[in-house]
Amino acid sequence: MDDENALKYLIKLTQDGELCTLKKELGGNIVAHFVNKKHFGKSGDTLLHYAARHGHLDIVQFLVKEIGMDIELYNTDYKRALHEAASMGQRECLSYLLTEGAKVDCLKKADWTPLMMACTRRNLGVIQELLSHEADPTLKNKDGWNSFHIACREGDPAVIQHLLLANPEVWRTESKTLRTPLHTAAMHGCEEVVSILVQRCGYVPDGRDSCGVTPFMDAVRNGHISVAKLLLEKHQASPTAADILGAQPVHHVAVTAQEEALEFLVRDLGVDVNQTATDMQLTSLHYAAKEGHTSTIKTLLTLGADLHVRDKKGRTALHMACTGQHAEAVRTLLQLGLVDMVDASGTTAQQLAKKTDVLRVFDCDLT
Repeated sequence: MDDENALKYLIKLTQDGELCTLKKELGGNIVAHFVNKKHFGKSGDTLLHYAARHGHLDIVQFLVKEIGMDIELYNTDYKRALHEAASMGQRECLSYLLTEGAKVDCLKKADWTPLMMACTRRNLGVIQELLSHEADPTLKNKDGWNSFHIACREGDPAVIQHLLLANPEVWRTESKTLRTPLHTAAMHGCEEVVSILVQRCGYVPDGRDSCGVTPFMDAVRNGHISVAKLLLEKHQASPTAADILGAQPVHHVAVTAQEEALEFLVRDLGVDVNQTATDMQLTSLHYAAKEGHTSTIKTLLTLGADLHVRDKKGRTALHMACTGQHAEAVRTLLQLGLVDMVDASGTTAQQLAKKTDVLRVFDCDLT
């Protein structure tokens, strides 16, 4: 067996949990010394990484005690074996590594701790183990997210409750873009978590991120209507709050083509479908046309959208559809009766069309 295949064989034995065979292969002092600090492949994993990732406690113990591997060895992403055990929910390996002195808040690339990695999984036992060894849930990664933030994205109520129990102030955090855990939970539709956050944490209604987006906007533009209702009823969220460009939730849902959310805002909440965003005076119809959402355009028309509204530059939805080079949206708008006209600069919608299929729409008989 050549050297490359021999190394691959050692990895396979470790991944498969074949301790007895692995011991035989590493029986010689030279081989054991060589493997002690050997990093494999592009990932730079050691055998200890592989063993911890796959949950083979006996191999982890063998590598640490008999081979003498350093538990703080890291791969090319600066991940330690503890990161691997935490991210894969291998509690026995994790507990052993911590008992052997592994640094509980060691950092991998982007400043992720093992606790952060554990919070990407719904494994309360692993999280409890890390916290019992004084892992700090308030530490932030390079994007400004702490472990609570990450747990709110995953949406396990039990994990959220436990993190709040471990550190009642852990919710007081914002990412570098000023997004709170409430934004994150609302965006991902984690209704039970949102309920906990609005009841137990002191988030202000309609807290805004750096773009002026509120949790309610995050909920509706991702189609999470039940979360949006909860925020309205339990957190006094506003269905007409505007972001830094003046866009309201009704504009956001047009961009993301959430038609059920559009109907909820307009029919149930009475939001004006022709409300303009204050920056460029764009309506929901402008936004939908710019994105090429043909079905959303039709839905907006049924909700009372005015086909002929112009924005600050004198552009209609047809101009926006042509700017985005969306042939089907252009065809739909023309069929609905919108005629081409010049904007404030004297430009027609057709003049904005660049793609051949968009230009052809204007040459077709649309009757």
